[in-house]
Amino acid sequence: MFLNDSDLQAIWLTIRLAGIVTLILLLLGTPIAWWLARSRSRLKNVVGAIVTLPLVLPPAVLGFYLLVLLGPQGPLGQLTQALGLGLLPFTFAGLVVASVVYSMPFVVQPLQQAFVAIGNQPLEAAATLRASPLDAFFSVVLPLARPGFITAAVLGFAHTVGEFGVVLMIGGNIPGKTQVLSMAIYNHVEALEYANAHWLAAGMLCFSFLVLLLLYSRGWNHRPVGKP
Repeated sequence: MFLNDSDLQAIWLTIRLAGIVTLILLLLGTPIAWWLARSRSRLKNVVGAIVTLPLVLPPAVLGFYLLVLLGPQGPLGQLTQALGLGLLPFTFAGLVVASVVYSMPFVVQPLQQAFVAIGNQPLEAAATLRASPLDAFFSVVLPLARPGFITAAVLGFAHTVGEFGVVLMIGGNIPGKTQVLSMAIYNHVEALEYANAHWLAAGMLCFSFLVLLLLYSRGWNHRPVGKP
């Protein structure tokens, strides 16, 4: 057995982090994606660019500015201190905040595409039956957008599992507290413990492959919304 207690802690912490982040992203990303899919506001392109920014921004750059914002002199850091929450950098809560920002486009974009694909006809039909916009969203939009939600959840979870640069900047590398799976692999490679690194890296490789295989085999990456 090449996995020690520190590795097992890193695996559990990574799974817990990815699960929490995915849930938060689905809650936050759904209204954002709905607004981007339906709005005609001039701010739509600006908001879309901000949401998509983590896709093109180097993780170290994103992590650095998050560290500044959440630090003792940053506006968010001062806010969390004023609320009695303390500072978030180098804590699990800080990892959650950074991961939500970094993985946002992987959840918002599939949801936005699913909402766009629904079109206006189902909503107009619901309106003729006197359904309120909120009722129509929960009874019509959500069922039709189910493939998009599944894709968003899977991609959000998988992307959070594979994070490195952002979590290193915000969380550091504290065993049992902020040391995630990618950091554990880095530590083993740095210590020339290649057998341990192989076990963890191979696990991540298999996990990533199975995620993509699931998406492609189920057709969730390209299936028209509402099709079984």
